[in-house]
Amino acid sequence: MSENRQHWLNEELKLDERVNESLWPGGQKAVDRLAKQGKKPVRELIENVIDPGTMFFELSRLAGFGMNYPGVEDVPCGGVVTGIGKIHGNWTMIIANDPRVKAGTYFPITLKKHLRAQAVAEENGLSCVYIADSGGAFLPMQVDVFPDDGHFGSMFYNMARMSAKGLRQVTMSTGGNTAGGAYIVFMACESVMIDKMSYSFLGGPPLVKMATGEVISAEDLGGARVHTHISGGADHFCKDQDEAIERVRNILSLEPVQKIHLHRYEERPSIHPIERLYDILPTTGSQPIDAHAIIETLADDGVFHEYKKHYAPGRGDNLVTGKFRLKGFPTGVIVSNKIGVIFEEAARKAAEWIVRCSHEKIPIIFLQGSPGYMVGSDAEHAGIGKYGSDMVRAVSCAQVPRIQLVIGQDNGAANYGMCGRAYRPKFLFHTMRSRTSVMSGKSAGGVLLSIEERKREVSGNPMTDEERSQFYAKMVEKYDGEAHPFYCGARLLSDRVLKFTEIRDWLAMALEVSHIRPVGEPSFGNFRF
Repeated sequence: MSENRQHWLNEELKLDERVNESLWPGGQKAVDRLAKQGKKPVRELIENVIDPGTMFFELSRLAGFGMNYPGVEDVPCGGVVTGIGKIHGNWTMIIANDPRVKAGTYFPITLKKHLRAQAVAEENGLSCVYIADSGGAFLPMQVDVFPDDGHFGSMFYNMARMSAKGLRQVTMSTGGNTAGGAYIVFMACESVMIDKMSYSFLGGPPLVKMATGEVISAEDLGGARVHTHISGGADHFCKDQDEAIERVRNILSLEPVQKIHLHRYEERPSIHPIERLYDILPTTGSQPIDAHAIIETLADDGVFHEYKKHYAPGRGDNLVTGKFRLKGFPTGVIVSNKIGVIFEEAARKAAEWIVRCSHEKIPIIFLQGSPGYMVGSDAEHAGIGKYGSDMVRAVSCAQVPRIQLVIGQDNGAANYGMCGRAYRPKFLFHTMRSRTSVMSGKSAGGVLLSIEERKREVSGNPMTDEERSQFYAKMVEKYDGEAHPFYCGARLLSDRVLKFTEIRDWLAMALEVSHIRPVGEPSFGNFRF
């Protein structure tokens, strides 16, 4: 086994451990506690909702670790399961509270994850199924979850807007939904409640007693029978979760079949097993990447049509551009190559390629492993700012679906030009090799050390060698730690941390889902050609 392969297999074991923490909060005891209530674990519900034998593409599984909220350090998986699966053949977004995590309470990271899932659904034209079992907002942080845009109310705003666009909003209540959470039931296009399991009310029994003096049970106040037989707040009354799941599937059974607005050719395997990536991707971000070997491993039949292959050797080839097919889907691609530093020639080539893909209406996959744009007087005089800006402008305005997969360093303005989160890619994936931050730990440590040294000299208290060493090591640890895929995944800076073996499947899913809506016409800003 190669050194590279062993290294990445070990790194992915760490990923497995973190994912296991996300998937099994509370362990078997939590599952047994649900069983006593007649409830199944949330992912079992999801597997029963989607079409038999199909895959659930779960998003943002690493969300919520190390958040250090008041009295709560971790919120495993953000307390909510989100992902894309097929229901009667149609891609559908599923958003499901996990009552094993703080009773489904909404923390800031829970909201961010829920809203990200809704954004993916709205942008790509997906209906939504909500599996609702939530204790509502985390009250000690009400100022961070309640009053602002992007807070609790935005969930219901999004439901209303998507429904108005014809995207079905279906809620299956499997527990309590109180206060603001009640609107998950009431604002759905159709909602399903379960006898003596589902409850929905603007104020629960304790609040009702305090406000009005009325003493009433949860069942009589807002149980499934109340809202399906009396108030009309819900639409379907079911005896258990199995019946509720079947009802949700029936509701969506008559939806029009989605059309994919991208021609799909016959799917062909790559000429290399996907496991080859374990051997060809170096163990550190500072080592050069072989873009052609990566593309050859991902492309159907290993076929790649390269754009400007011979342009500016040694400078233009730090980004490799061209087309290939992935599981039958044609796509443009821009891949970091060699050490990945982007020279002005590479930036110019990439900007041209983005424009060409936009006019041809083919999607673009960005395989990002660049530490940034070239700096220095030679680069500035040659126009790195100008051509780098053209690349950023092209990425910003491209109307075709754009997908980013980070396979290495992801620093500085290269994060922008290669379609980082701020540039609204349809999907953004990391690998265990990804490192996303303003600069590397070594660079940050050197810059911040020089600033600290000047400050100390001015104050008449110069740093000792030991202080310099300690300060530098501390900064390197901080920046490298914040660039790690676990740190980024916890804060939803990626939609999924992929194993190398998952890359083809996930990119193919992203290409298909991204083309449920037709691609518009190209329109670009003021280029400085």
